[in-house]
Order: sequence, then structure tokens, then C-alpha cells
Amino acid sequence: MAPDHIGERSRVIYLCLQATQEGQASYAHVHEIVSGLRDLGWEIVLYEPSCKSATSRGAFARFVQFVIVQARLVLNLRKVDIVYIRNHFAAFLTAAWAKVLRVSFVVEVNGPYEDMFTAYPWIRRYRWLFVWLARTQMKWASALITVTPELRDMVLKDAGNKHVQVIPNAANIEVFNPRAKTTHKLPKSFAAFFGGLAVWQGVDTLCAAIRHPNWPTDVSLVIMGDGVDRHKVEQLSAENPNVLYLGTVPYHQVPGIVAQSVGGLIPKNNVGGHLKTGLSPLKLYETLACGVPAVVTDIPGQSDLVRTHECGIVVGIDDPAGLANAVRFLHSHPEGRREMGRNGRKTVEERHSWKIRAKATEHVLLSLSRR
Repeated sequence: MAPDHIGERSRVIYLCLQATQEGQASYAHVHEIVSGLRDLGWEIVLYEPSCKSATSRGAFARFVQFVIVQARLVLNLRKVDIVYIRNHFAAFLTAAWAKVLRVSFVVEVNGPYEDMFTAYPWIRRYRWLFVWLARTQMKWASALITVTPELRDMVLKDAGNKHVQVIPNAANIEVFNPRAKTTHKLPKSFAAFFGGLAVWQGVDTLCAAIRHPNWPTDVSLVIMGDGVDRHKVEQLSAENPNVLYLGTVPYHQVPGIVAQSVGGLIPKNNVGGHLKTGLSPLKLYETLACGVPAVVTDIPGQSDLVRTHECGIVVGIDDPAGLANAVRFLHSHPEGRREMGRNGRKTVEERHSWKIRAKATEHVLLSLSRR
């Protein structure tokens, strides 16, 4: 049923050109926002490449999929009121058609331009073109959403579009909770890492930390996820019996593992220049929602939240010793660990659930309807 205040004009197309695969942050973000808006009465149609096509070899095959998905979308543009675009250089096609047809569209910006060159190294040689494609979408957008205040400032300066709202990431507090269970056989005491095994996730720091002499010998490391650095994790698991690599774990099975850990590790680095644009990692909110402290690197956004609400430990960037020491502290101070966990759970319940984020996103959509 459509919200009364916008009558029947409530159909939205959501475009995500990164196929949403379980185990990746984009999966939770996209599907939680779509689900939340549907619960609020919006009709959402999601367009994305298939997971199979996303793993196709070759740039040309991926480009063809981008075109096919958007060709289907454009055929339905006149039937909707708003298009919601998860920022991607190839979404320029949809943005251009929306502008021609005078359909309002929102662009959600999750990171700086450098992120796309990290994800697609082959486009770096044509940097000027791909930056122009991304920037032009932001300039044309009826509204913009960023996940950090620092990213908002970058968008304001670079695109000159003043219609920017900050809506950080969040957690599903029903799925991610301290009572979550798992059937996985886990070590008695362990720290957890989950998410994409990408360059910016700090996999090298993670591997070096458990090899460091300060890492407690009676604490294991459980890793969940997949990505380009998977081979490093597999090698680590093969050589170190204290490392358990579970591969990709379905979204709804992750909480039961995290909730039993001494802490969730988020050793993100400055690849992509996130010291300037800040970070709002999904796994931070999900870790805290499980009643578990988070160990994060000192990058704006994530470190601010942890310090403000005393729900974890902040360590230096690319600092294996600091990461190992944080795990040692959490393991040896159970009461302090539990207090941090309680603080984190309370913070996410009150401020950072997906229901809260869906309402904030709805506010942006309603503002376009009124405009």
C-alpha cells in the first residue's frame, strides 16, 4: 500500500551494477534498504547483473551485462517516479536517460573515485573519462546520499550539487544479535573477521597480526569472506592451525559466529584515500549489534563511533602489533569486553538499525516527490 502523502506515485527503480552476492557488504546494504522501503509502502524494482555474469571473465563481458541490465531498466523509466542509483561509472547510461525523460534520480555515493580504480584496475589508464562519468551523475542527480560527512564534503566540492544527505550504514538488529546461534564448530576463543577479502580490507595486516608474538596463543582467528586476497588467507590457514577459514558464509549465518567471538576485527587501510573521506563499514554495525566489541583502524567515521560510544578499540593503520595487542586485551579482560559489547549493542539499537536508515532514505524520496 502506497504512503498516503504521495498518493499512488510510489514506484521506484533501484539500480545496482555490482551484483549483490552474499558475503559482500553491498548485498546487505542493497537488500536491507529495499526491504525497509517496501515495509514502508514503497514499490521497489531492483535491477542488477546476475551473480554468474558478475564473475564473467573479461571487461567486455561485464560491460555487455551493464548495458543489458540498463536497457531493460530504460524500457520502464516512464512507469516510475524515482530512480535510485548505487554509484557506478557505468550507471551513466541510466542517469542520462532519466535526465532526458525528466525522471528524478538519487545517487548513493559509498566511496571516493579511487575505489572504482581499486575494483577495476584496468580503467585507471582512462581515469579522466571514468571520473567524468561518475562526477556527471552526481552533478545531474536530484539528490545525493553519502555514508560519511567527509564524503559529503567531497561531493559538495567536486560535483557542486547541494542536495546531499548523510545516511551511514547500519545493521539488521533482529538478524545480528547477541543470542544468534551457529552450527559451525568453532575454537574455544577466537577473534572474527568477515567481509570481502579486498586490498582495502587490511588482509595483510590481519595475517601479520596473528603471526606477531603479541597475539595470544590461546586465541584463534576465524575468517569469513572471499575476494582477490583469498589466496593469502588460504595460505595462512594452511600454515597456522590457529586460523580457521570458512570461505563465504551466508548472510544469516554470520551473526551466530560473530556473537561468540572476543571481538570483530576491522583493520581497513588507507587504500583509496579513506582518511580524507571517512568510512562507515557495514561490518562495524553488525559486529556491535552482536554485542561484541569492534577493533577498528584510526580512520574517521569508524574510529569516531567506537571512541564516542566506548564500544571497542582503535588501533593504527597497517599496525599488526596494535591489532595483536587489542586482541590480547579483549581476551584477558572479559568484563571490559562485555561492557564494550553492551555499549555497542545499545548504540546500534538506538541509532544504527536498517529501519532507521530506511526512514531516512524515505525522507529523501519524499522530498523529491514534493519537488
